[in-house]
Amino acid sequence: MDILFLTENFPPEGNAAASRVFERACYWVRWGHNITIITTAPNFPSGKVYPGYKNRWYHAETMDGVRVIRVKTFIAANAGFFRRTLDFLSFVFTAVPAGLFQKRPNVIVATSPQFFTAIAGWLLAALRRIPFVIEIGDLFSASVVAVGAMKTSPLIIFIEKLELFIYRNSAAIVALTEAFKNDLVSLDIDPTKIWVVINGVDLPRYSPRPRNVDMAKAFGIDDRFVVGYMGTLGMAHDLEKALDAAELMRDDDSVCFVFVGDGAAKAKLIEKAESRNLNNVIFIPMQPKERMPEAWSLCDVALVHLKNEPIFATVIPSKIFEAMAMGLPLLAAIPKGEASKIIERENAGVIVPPGDPPALVEAVRRFRDDRQARQTIAKCSLAAAPRYSRERQAEKMLNVLEAVVYGKRRPAVTSEGGE
Repeated sequence: MDILFLTENFPPEGNAAASRVFERACYWVRWGHNITIITTAPNFPSGKVYPGYKNRWYHAETMDGVRVIRVKTFIAANAGFFRRTLDFLSFVFTAVPAGLFQKRPNVIVATSPQFFTAIAGWLLAALRRIPFVIEIGDLFSASVVAVGAMKTSPLIIFIEKLELFIYRNSAAIVALTEAFKNDLVSLDIDPTKIWVVINGVDLPRYSPRPRNVDMAKAFGIDDRFVVGYMGTLGMAHDLEKALDAAELMRDDDSVCFVFVGDGAAKAKLIEKAESRNLNNVIFIPMQPKERMPEAWSLCDVALVHLKNEPIFATVIPSKIFEAMAMGLPLLAAIPKGEASKIIERENAGVIVPPGDPPALVEAVRRFRDDRQARQTIAKCSLAAAPRYSRERQAEKMLNVLEAVVYGKRRPAVTSEGGE
């Protein structure tokens, strides 16, 4: 099968969407399919093009057998709604022409959270009269309101109507959570064309390992108990509350909070940590994808943190699955919902109310002081990881695409165990 996939994020970017699309595509290539990705010059989240790349009108390369077409866009940092919207919109005007000149695929797929990518995918599919599949990482209009990037307005209402049009005119919808599916059904989207394929982790890339001594020494971590947050430091994550927890523990030299990554909120977080003289807070620059297991090795507990908004009860942060594969217990300050159900079902961690620093501090102290309980939870976390492998996700997503193209499910590619 020939698959044309549109995504704004792709390696060497290391965010959830980039990893999901690339790692899945690598499995599809191994299984004999031809994959072409249309994306941008890597620049997320800083808005600066990565070394070795240029923001060209058209550039082709091959990564692990995946054909990658990079197109020119208006590049902006992951901060500021207007400039980011121009970034997303520009991708429509460059990705569609690039897609018209590719070999005719069997199916065209686009992934959010950047909803304009879905518009580009739908338009390209309509022009080429090819089935279109959209993957929903979040409900765009609801998310931008929830993080405070925009207020409900005529523009948001227009975007909502545009979202509904794309959903209704796609051949299939892949939702990353059951909650997304339920939301779509409540909007009168045909439930028979909605498939749920949750996120996962590429197990060969992640596994338990001793703390990287050199990295720990370089950043002044040494032998302290580390509460580690990995990934985008964005508006949705409400990490100022994590700083509040660190402030409550500032006199406890045995614990430190480590943040690895970049994002719209990072500069403000660093400023606040410095103004409060929080010596127990350490910021580590965003690491290349191949270095992330080493960064994870610094952690004793993996912190998952989200803003206390109902919309974030519907999401499942991909860092949950990476932490599982690393054999780490999870400490999740998140709304009750999709992610908390997984953590509780797998006994992979502890859930505390979001936006409650004292509760977070209490959980950190319990993890630090009860080594046996921590190790028990860590074992459960590691045992759960194979149930959320990227290979399983790749197979399930492929089933969706083949159902769209061939009109029926095809035989399973792998024999990996249960749901």
